[in-house]
Amino acid sequence: MSDVIAALRLVDARLLAERVSMPEAITALQTVLRDGFDPEDDLPRTIADVPGGQLLLMPAAADGAVGQKFASVAPGNPARGLERIQAVYILMDGQTLTPTALLDGTALTSLRTPAVSAACADVLAGPEAGDLVVFGTGPQAIRHVEAFAAIRALRSVRIVGRDADRAASAAEASRTYAPEADIRAGTADDLRSADLVVCATTAADPLFPSEAARDDATIVAIGSHEPDRTELDPALLGRSQVIVESRRVAASEAGDVIGAVRAGTLRPEDLVTMHDLFTGAIAPANDRPRIIKTCGMGWQDLVVARLAV
Repeated sequence: MSDVIAALRLVDARLLAERVSMPEAITALQTVLRDGFDPEDDLPRTIADVPGGQLLLMPAAADGAVGQKFASVAPGNPARGLERIQAVYILMDGQTLTPTALLDGTALTSLRTPAVSAACADVLAGPEAGDLVVFGTGPQAIRHVEAFAAIRALRSVRIVGRDADRAASAAEASRTYAPEADIRAGTADDLRSADLVVCATTAADPLFPSEAARDDATIVAIGSHEPDRTELDPALLGRSQVIVESRRVAASEAGDVIGAVRAGTLRPEDLVTMHDLFTGAIAPANDRPRIIKTCGMGWQDLVVARLAV
């Protein structure tokens, strides 16, 4: 065994959960953005198509640290009882680039994705927001309940899925994170009462029409980084304030944004970046829906990984 491998600190899923809570991850991401980090400067990631799905290489260098996530996306895995997204993460010394820690990248992704959503929603949603509708029944759907419960006192949660049994199971699992809320399986009709909406699906087409969303809703779409897939109606993006991680990533990976631009309902120059939002360059809208569209970026993993080591 080489000295480098022997010296690696190993952080498995259990240890990550013990060391980094959801509120801590949310706060760390907000702090980095408020301190002026611009995701536009994040290192680009590489996406390669392979027979079973995709391979993603996600490097990041920020605040004296360097990290690299090696991730896979296998659409057929849920039917096999496996995670759709799996990964390992290598944290390195910022000066020598010596690997210092190896983390369970699947658990890291499961934590940082909802933490990013909640970090932004905390700025955009009204203080009394508390009625959440989640589209999706997988791990990300459940952990978004955890994340939103960390930023708002949830009154109700409705889990919407194509499979009634899976929706009921996801609702049951979500009760751990918001025990005071009324949590159960629901339908798209529940959008009428929702001021918080999460879309965490693999849908290729919009999940609901634009008019179904309330004007005071804060909506998160995290389901895909593929340019030909969209969870949101282009008309909805056209009447909303749309927040993205970076314009570069949105233009190449955010299918919801790309589709709305092609449809003529959204202009690229109208996008608001996380840097704009957290530095106060652009204020949250209060007269229309707010949409947070994320694709996942390396800096997010690095921020959370550093907390665990």
